[in-house]
Amino acid sequence: MQTKKGNEEQIEYWNGDAGATWTKRQDRMDAMLAPIGDATLDRCPVNAGDKVLDVGCGCGDTTLRFAARGAIATGVDISKPMLARARERAAAKGLTATFTLADAAEARFDTEYDLLFSRFGVMFFSDPTAAFTNLHRALRASARLCFVCWQPPKLNPWISVPFSVAQPFLPPQPTLEPRAPGPFAFAEPDYVRQILTGAGFKSISIDPFTTTLTIGSNLDTALEQICEVGPLSRSLAGVESSLRSRVIAAVREQLQANLTSAGVSLGAACWIVQAAA
Repeated sequence: MQTKKGNEEQIEYWNGDAGATWTKRQDRMDAMLAPIGDATLDRCPVNAGDKVLDVGCGCGDTTLRFAARGAIATGVDISKPMLARARERAAAKGLTATFTLADAAEARFDTEYDLLFSRFGVMFFSDPTAAFTNLHRALRASARLCFVCWQPPKLNPWISVPFSVAQPFLPPQPTLEPRAPGPFAFAEPDYVRQILTGAGFKSISIDPFTTTLTIGSNLDTALEQICEVGPLSRSLAGVESSLRSRVIAAVREQLQANLTSAGVSLGAACWIVQAAA
């Protein structure tokens, strides 16, 4: 996947259509990921005045939740459109938070933070050990690390089920290295532990968390979410319209089988990772 130097491909991706789509779908994304975000935030309480660095903060949901708890919260991301939305949300909520456009793998931070946090924002580094070494320098001696990342795709039906339905219709997909930068780069706990140990973190714990995600409140919104955000959206990019229509019809039929009174619901599996600086 990584064909450009450093994190340039990710920067280009999240400042293009992907960043614009996530910004447009911000409310839906936050609602869908709420069970995971809630569980992760519960494991890293903060005190008023604690300084939090939220890596890959996107449209600012978790950064603003830390700010609402009295923390001095800084969100960092590479996506201009998503950060613009984060600032709009902060103003609308009357919350004070700092949002910084930067590549967290290389940006220089003052050594002042009490918590390094991320909700699905740290799996995209081209050199994760170097990135976490850099981020470790931002932490006080007593600081903590807490982030959430995905378990393998096969344990995440919300992604694997639509993909398996779509795959017979799609042209051959490129085979990615399991540890290549992307949503599932940190699917192996031993690999994550190796990265963090190499970056200087201690007392590392990696705990499984499983839940059910409501992809959309109805079939149409769920279908939009599946086809416009995430790995399947990349596979559909550039596909001619008649083929795309057949893929969407097949995915729709499958999602119908997962429609509940709450909406379209599918399972999800993550790792909640914690460590000491």
